[in-house]
Amino acid sequence: MVNVIGYIRVSTLGQVKDGYSLTYQKDEIKLFCEKQGWNLLECFIDAGISGAKIDEEALEVEREGFQDMLTEISTSKVDFVIVLNTNRLWRADIVKVLVHRELKKFGVDVKSIEQPNYSIYKKDPNDFLVNGLMELLDEYQRMEITMKLARGRNMKAKQGKYAGGKPIYGYTAKKGQKFLRVNEEEAKTVRRLFELKGNFQSWSLSQLASQLNNEGYSTQQGKRFTKVQVKRILDRKDFYEGMYCYGEIKTKGVHEPIL
Repeated sequence: MVNVIGYIRVSTLGQVKDGYSLTYQKDEIKLFCEKQGWNLLECFIDAGISGAKIDEEALEVEREGFQDMLTEISTSKVDFVIVLNTNRLWRADIVKVLVHRELKKFGVDVKSIEQPNYSIYKKDPNDFLVNGLMELLDEYQRMEITMKLARGRNMKAKQGKYAGGKPIYGYTAKKGQKFLRVNEEEAKTVRRLFELKGNFQSWSLSQLASQLNNEGYSTQQGKRFTKVQVKRILDRKDFYEGMYCYGEIKTKGVHEPIL
């Protein structure tokens, strides 16, 4: 059985401009997998995220759906990542290189519905030359803008303040806020998970997820927990204890600890 996962990305304006709505992408991926007879394990989503983010920090901090996908790949047997078009994964060559590197670590290939012959293991010097020439000037401008924005975010992060991006499970934030606020309902889930982890240290991620589901806890989207969401929460223990983590920056945060 061929195991695959889907990846969907929608930017703020891209749904209208490109016609790649979340629902459309998901339906096309499901239909494609059914025709191929492949087992679609899950679809991961990044909403309102640009495909032109050009550094590792952007992939780690802002594209949480992409990071969840990598976690799934690292813990399960996955053969392919299915996308409607490769521009859902990247729009710039630098991001393309970073994504290729991450997927190749686990021997996973990309299957694009609109580009049936595409493979990250296929080397085409013509594509590299054309894409590089077309994007060189655009990438320079993006890098310049990104560096300016990053300096501001990094300065906030070093002060332990909210530097932007999607708040982690257990916290909420509004635009312009300097610190994160505790979401009391989600905080209860976080505390319960770490309580279970401490009491049952031999339990697997899947067992912890099942126990949370059995007790009525749910994710931010109101769905059942999976091992991916459980691992994400456990990996952020320092954050829940009061440390603010943003990329490689780690300092005492101004947010209220949950643990």
